[in-house]
Amino acid sequence: MVHIVGAGPGDPELITVRGQRLLGEADVVIFAGSLVNEEILKFCKPEAEIYNSAQMMLEEILHVITLAEKAGKTTVRLHTGDPSLYGAVQEQMDAMQARGIEFDVTPGVSSFLAAAAALKQEYTQPGITQTVIITRRGGRTPVPETESLKKLAQHQTTLCIFLSVNLLDEIKRDLMSAGFKSSTPVAVVYKASWPGEEKIIRGRLDSIVQQVKEANIDRTAMIVVGHCLNSEGRQQSQLYSPKFSHMFRQAKI
Repeated sequence: MVHIVGAGPGDPELITVRGQRLLGEADVVIFAGSLVNEEILKFCKPEAEIYNSAQMMLEEILHVITLAEKAGKTTVRLHTGDPSLYGAVQEQMDAMQARGIEFDVTPGVSSFLAAAAALKQEYTQPGITQTVIITRRGGRTPVPETESLKKLAQHQTTLCIFLSVNLLDEIKRDLMSAGFKSSTPVAVVYKASWPGEEKIIRGRLDSIVQQVKEANIDRTAMIVVGHCLNSEGRQQSQLYSPKFSHMFRQAKI
């Protein structure tokens, strides 16, 4: 059996209870070494075979999994964050299905959620936005033209931009051409949740590029853009208002 497990955003304690249990039971562990905090491997049993997929190609990963299956071993394929986002996991699942290898998926905490926690921020706020767009800017992996940052930014929602901090200057131009003002608040969270390594840079669209350069951040960072980061104009939700009734409580005013 192969278990695809989301390792969480960096802090070893943010792996799920199920993910930790599966990791501790695994005979073979293949982890995404370019992004996963290696401290999480402390949950593995001492005799586990451990492979770093940062140094492997798809066929090599599948070869290790296939050998483990033939030997009756349990494998954990450990991905960063949640494997459903930018994990290149679909091609692995498709290949395992084609080979008749049984697998399951354990979700994880994504870095965009860890970034919100670091910022002490709610992305969806009454009167500001009720939508979060998760995206990236095109680079070595292209983005469909229909999903270009310029087009998505026209919605003026909260934007969580992955894998693109090295393209921050281009992102700034895209967002401003889409209608975001230079004063729009922006936050960049480097290694969200990683103990002792997390950094938070807050600024505006017209200042954030220089701030991030001065902080020497060029990878492993989440970019958050939107008016949810602005304390002005916030409204309270109806959920806890004494004027609001729902199935669990009657209005008191």
